[in-house]
Amino acid sequence: MLKVISKIPGYYLFRLFSYPRKLPMNLTLSLSYQCNSSCKTCNIYKKKSEELSLVEWKKIIKKFGKSVVWVTISGGEPFLRSDIEQIVCSLYQDCGPAIINIPTNGLLADKIPDLVKTIAEYCKKSQIVINVSIDDIGERHDVIRGVPGNYEKAKKTFFALKALKLPNLSVGIHTVISRFNVSRIPEIYEHLSALKPDSYVTEIAEERQELGTMNAGISPDYQEYAKAVDFLSDKLKTGDFSKAGKITRVFRIEYYRMVKQILREHRQVIPCFAGFASAQVAPEGDVWMCCITAKCIGNLREADYDFKKVWFSEEANKARKCIKNKECYCPLANASYTNILHHAKTLCRVGWNFLRLR
Repeated sequence: MLKVISKIPGYYLFRLFSYPRKLPMNLTLSLSYQCNSSCKTCNIYKKKSEELSLVEWKKIIKKFGKSVVWVTISGGEPFLRSDIEQIVCSLYQDCGPAIINIPTNGLLADKIPDLVKTIAEYCKKSQIVINVSIDDIGERHDVIRGVPGNYEKAKKTFFALKALKLPNLSVGIHTVISRFNVSRIPEIYEHLSALKPDSYVTEIAEERQELGTMNAGISPDYQEYAKAVDFLSDKLKTGDFSKAGKITRVFRIEYYRMVKQILREHRQVIPCFAGFASAQVAPEGDVWMCCITAKCIGNLREADYDFKKVWFSEEANKARKCIKNKECYCPLANASYTNILHHAKTLCRVGWNFLRLR
């Protein structure tokens, strides 16, 4: 955490004055659009791309340097990449991120635990966070995810990961709150928390260009969402979590408070640092400031795999200006955590809650 805090003044100045120029500390690397689910809340499995190869990913990773603190390896379903462990281990070797987060639908129950064991044992100094996605209980989850038997396979994967008992591995459960399950969140929480995850996190179903869900009507009603996250916030204040889970929960409490305000007021409620401290690389090498608009500021194949060429380009500067002028807003969780870290009042509230709720 001290390493992260020490970086904040530099990003604050980068956003304010465009200097000193900084590479992002929060990266999302989307390895593939391929997915073995067909979720009601996500159409990414319908997208096609000419995926970056392992050799190409290694070239890109070498140019990131040591600025990266937190990396999310996403998809699609990231474990469908046969070389995922090689990509992650290259990332660890060249960049040394403190946190490597990999979400999964858990369908590859016979494959994921072994891959995670390999990754966690190699990336010894990184906290490996695996969040298994479970959106409801039993067949209700299968219906949302579009795959019969998904719930049982996800649970099998979850328990196999927990059984690894590796010191740098945190195994959580992730639920997308949508119009399909929002009224059932209390029951879903009670059922899934009984499985003893290291953390339990949720994210609102969003209309994103990345997911192909614009105008899809998947987001929950505001009043129902507010009721659900108020319940979750109360539970987070009394839940029994691991050390990593306790840090996650205080950020999550603040995230829930902030999302309600964003949805109510339709604006950036604190400054957004997407494009300054966070970025995303798509499977074909396009670089985005964030995945909501998924606006490409350049392609890494066309830039000789040099992230800096794209990140400090004129197109990137134009996109940053739009974000800085608050021409967009969203409740994206990944970006929200970075934004919280760069907002003194909000970060102080997070710190106070951590001390008070321990």
